Amino acid sequence: MKSYFDVQQLLKRYGTVIYTGDRALDLELMEEEVNELNRMGMIDKQVFLQARIVLREEKRKAGS
Repeated sequence: MKSYFDVQQLLKRYGTVIYTGDRALDLELMEEEVNELNRMGMIDKQVFLQARIVLREEKRKAGS
């Protein structure tokens, strides 16, 4: 998992599509969903960590 698109596709596999029109809000909601998938044991730890890294990097870019 290397991109924002990859995280979107991960969430889509579990029936979640996030698009509010506000990139910062989308990133927050995506992070919450990834955390929930992890808590529920639906994704493995490596996928979770990769998704978190991608989202953190996207947040950093959005803040610049």
